[in-house]
Amino acid sequence: MNPKTALARAIKRLDGTFGRGQTITFAVAVFLALCVTAAMLIYAHLETPNTITIASGPKGSSFERNALKYQKILAREGVKLKILPSGGSMDNYRMLLNPKVAVDIGFVLGGEVSDAVADSTSLVSLGSMSYQPLMVFYRGKPKSLLSDFKGLRLDIGQEGSGSHALSLALLKVNGIEPGGDTRLLTSVKGDLVRALLENRVDAIFVTGDSTSVDMMRELMHAEEVRMFNFTQADAYTRRINYLSKLELPKGSLDFGKNMPSEDLSLVAPTVEIIARDGLHPALMDALLEAAREVHGTGGLFKKRGEFPNAQEHEFRISPDAIRYYTSGKSFLYRSFPFAVASLITRALAVIVPLLLLLIPAFKVVPAIYRWRMESRIHRWYRALLDLERDAFASEVNDQKRIDLLRHLDHIEHTVSKIVVPAAFGDLFYGLRGHICFVRNILQAHQAQVTQQQVPAPE
Repeated sequence: MNPKTALARAIKRLDGTFGRGQTITFAVAVFLALCVTAAMLIYAHLETPNTITIASGPKGSSFERNALKYQKILAREGVKLKILPSGGSMDNYRMLLNPKVAVDIGFVLGGEVSDAVADSTSLVSLGSMSYQPLMVFYRGKPKSLLSDFKGLRLDIGQEGSGSHALSLALLKVNGIEPGGDTRLLTSVKGDLVRALLENRVDAIFVTGDSTSVDMMRELMHAEEVRMFNFTQADAYTRRINYLSKLELPKGSLDFGKNMPSEDLSLVAPTVEIIARDGLHPALMDALLEAAREVHGTGGLFKKRGEFPNAQEHEFRISPDAIRYYTSGKSFLYRSFPFAVASLITRALAVIVPLLLLLIPAFKVVPAIYRWRMESRIHRWYRALLDLERDAFASEVNDQKRIDLLRHLDHIEHTVSKIVVPAAFGDLFYGLRGHICFVRNILQAHQAQVTQQQVPAPE
């Protein structure tokens, strides 16, 4: 069969079933649906967000080591992690606040915001990843209070580092501030351990970010070097709400030599991954999966499965991160590769709102269409009622009746040209039947009047 003939028959059948108006409406709807589908497919095939930039930390720090672990894990999912070195936690925070710096996430220690003046509402937390204990190694006699370090030479780390900011906060509540008789050094030439052992400084303040277990063992084995025991740890955690109390168990560094020789209390903020608000939920899920693999194991200062967690401090937890901690990765990202799941997610982002709009429309459009078709028929009943009323007026003459019949002919001719779907055939034929009914009344009335006008035979 000729394709043109088949198309013509199909259109004719649609006209017969739905009416020409609805056929046109249907054709327009199909055309719009095709346009929306094409736009949806173009949107869905746009490049999937698969790149994250992280502000890590100084070279050789735990921040950098963890970022490298993230990079390998995310690469398995097809996500590229760019690592941007920094001066430390505070530097990461400032980079995240600066819109000119191309960075998405960064490691930030709890307590950094308290020293910042910028508005951080544009940032969200993906949760706490680990503890970052502050450890103080010093020479000389045992000390029980941080205030005992007053007047000594203290290396508190470089500006921008987590140890620097935390050390300043703890020393401040003990009455030790920059500008006093205590020398607060921000850098020491050469190796930090050598500086302490060679008596160039009296104490060093370091965090887990820059302290390995081997370094801790070396310092603990050195003569006259001690690790400070935060005997007031409970009080510090009550007064400084972003701190947690940790315990370094007796013998945990060296069982044979029983180091430390007693349980030591430490204080520690938590390390959080801070992100700019608007980070793609899919990237967030992939990142938290990597964080669980990196930080979920047990360690010297944490239990297995303790991290990551959704503990909230200065930054609000992202709703997507809360969803992840509550129910894990979304179904799509559990079931499909990252790229495929992201494609499906983008497609659903278009389809679902479209359906929410179309479903009510599908309910309203038929009602509007029925009202439109009924109004095309019912409006002629007013003309019939007016015509019938005029026909029985007392002053109607022969010419007026002829005009009324002509008007009725016009109505019937116009109505016969109306194209309606088969579903409205009862209304259409009902109207035509009522036109015939009015015509019969008019003709009968005219015949009666004519008969009355004929003179009776003598």
